[in-house]
Amino acid sequence: MDSWFWLPALALLLGACALVPLGQQVLQRGVVFMDLAVAQAAAAGSLWALVALHQHQEGHETALDLAGLAGSLVCALAVAALSRRWPQRREALIGLLYVLCAALALLGARMDPHGRDRMLELLAADVLWVQGPQVLMLALAAVLLWVALWMRPQLLGQDTPFYIGFALVISVAVPVLGLFVVFALLIGPALWLRASPQAPSLHALRAPLALAFGACALGLAASWWWDAPSGACVALACALLGLAAALRRT
Repeated sequence: MDSWFWLPALALLLGACALVPLGQQVLQRGVVFMDLAVAQAAAAGSLWALVALHQHQEGHETALDLAGLAGSLVCALAVAALSRRWPQRREALIGLLYVLCAALALLGARMDPHGRDRMLELLAADVLWVQGPQVLMLALAAVLLWVALWMRPQLLGQDTPFYIGFALVISVAVPVLGLFVVFALLIGPALWLRASPQAPSLHALRAPLALAFGACALGLAASWWWDAPSGACVALACALLGLAAALRRT
């Protein structure tokens, strides 16, 4: 493999480091579809910012990223409020929130000439074309999360830090890895952790992280070998990891 392979591999490794610690809390809280809703909210924010800036698209990537971050934060806080107010209906309400955000994203995509292409990138990004600054943002998100967990291991067990941290990580990871890979990395490795009302210890995260790294490497290698879309290959490998975890628990 050529040297260009290592930057996508690093992006996936950092993405796994940022997402795997959040996955167990997502399963424990029963907000599995929160990832889809928050990611679609980020997409809707970016796409509507693209519509607003359609005459000045060049040089406004920062504005689009900030709009996506704002959308993800609003959605994550909405999920937190709905979960507290109607805990028995939270999955149904999160599903409706996902449909709302997806519809807004589709409307935004239709109103801009480049909206469709950007939405496709947010769903299934081609990791092979990842850029250095994007990898740096993923590294920053992963480092901040792990430093916080090292200083306060039970931090993710608290509502406000979890929902805000989740929104921040998703808003950074989705534009780089795509929604499919992010969801698979969030849920697949987490299924290997035993259900616990508390955040997993750093030691307990070693096995799911190693499995996530292996799945990402396998998917990326398959993409290179068969000249197939990298996002789809990695998402498939991580999804198979999750299915294997489910069978392991039966």
